[in-house]
Amino acid sequence: MTDLKKMYSTLLGDSFPMEMTISFGGQTLVYRKKTWKIPMTDGTVEERGLRYGENPDQEAALYELVNGNLVLGNCTFIEPGNGLVSAITVEDMLQVGKHPGKINLTDVDNGLNIIKYLIDRPAAAILKHNNPCGAAIGTNLADAYNRANRCDRIAAFGGAVITSRPIDRETAELMADNYLEVVCAPDFEEGTMAILARRKNLRVIRMAGISRLAAYEQHRFVDFKSLIDGGIIVQQSAVNSIRQASDLKPATATYKGAAYACERQPTAREIEDMLFGWAIEHGVTSNSVIYVKDGCTVAIGAGEQDRVGVAEIAVHKAYAKYADITCFDAHGLPYVDMVAEIGRGQRDKADQEAIDAKVRADRAGLPGSVMISDAFFPFRDAAEVGIREGISAILQAGGSIRDFESIQACNEAKPQVAMMFTGQRSFKH
Repeated sequence: MTDLKKMYSTLLGDSFPMEMTISFGGQTLVYRKKTWKIPMTDGTVEERGLRYGENPDQEAALYELVNGNLVLGNCTFIEPGNGLVSAITVEDMLQVGKHPGKINLTDVDNGLNIIKYLIDRPAAAILKHNNPCGAAIGTNLADAYNRANRCDRIAAFGGAVITSRPIDRETAELMADNYLEVVCAPDFEEGTMAILARRKNLRVIRMAGISRLAAYEQHRFVDFKSLIDGGIIVQQSAVNSIRQASDLKPATATYKGAAYACERQPTAREIEDMLFGWAIEHGVTSNSVIYVKDGCTVAIGAGEQDRVGVAEIAVHKAYAKYADITCFDAHGLPYVDMVAEIGRGQRDKADQEAIDAKVRADRAGLPGSVMISDAFFPFRDAAEVGIREGISAILQAGGSIRDFESIQACNEAKPQVAMMFTGQRSFKH
């Protein structure tokens, strides 16, 4: 029988060369494989590359751009020497725990992809399997992290956290209460490492470059996708162009000669949530629908095949996660554990009934939230999923032949729902 625990703790070597060169016409890029000399507990030092790839039986390597740059069309790409994830050094790994594997670094990378749009305020994003499970801004970093974690405390288990500000003691205490795989921040204040060290396998990464993430916002990178037949698809990375209220477009449409327009305009708070939500949406696998309120994710639906389905899944997740955090606040244990105790006769069913009643009454915190879609709504059914739950506004790409249906749905809602278009799709595959 396979020893699964041993499989996950086994370190793979890799067969990848130390240097990789890519030529685009007359332009040459030189990459060097990243390895780290890691001090061991017995006093020896071992040189290691990536722990492994997406699964323990997949070799993997991390390469850093060390020479060259690309100019393609009107885009100039990030210069060598400005690396973030690919430039992590041993000194940056303040606590190694287990040294990182591919999934840890891609989670951090996508977290940076989100945080770069929120870098002007205290913000935290928690990622799992390259999708955010919670993200928030706050009055301070502890507030932002706590709100992000409470959005989906279940999925945050074993997640990677990326923050826009140095970790302080209050935030470190909150993080140490969780099981996390990675904490990545621009710095760590005095005393915080002793707190985080309570989690011995936690990987703690200091990334000073987070403080200059705003400079990355308009830069692109070359995105490679290798195909099963050895072919490669190459594309420029996406850029989020929805950064301020003036970037939003009115929800209007013309169908069979008739003009349609969304009657209620969004409030200042709804506009802020639209801009915040679109920044988060930029890091969510498509097709996706998310709900946000007051600078925090309420629920994230990612990677589904149909838009109405993912809107419904996000609602289902909102209810499940709201029940869990409500139960945890009241009784100090997860909702599923409480249900199990009731099944074993160890707890009164009235406790569950009280939790369920509160979730129904609060409608999982969805009323007043803004519904964000990474592409247009092809029919009104997806918009109606959110409207039934009491959302107050919608942000979607627009551009469907049947945009008028979604506009009608917003105008017919009681109370009316505001809607704006981005004019930009935000697919991520």
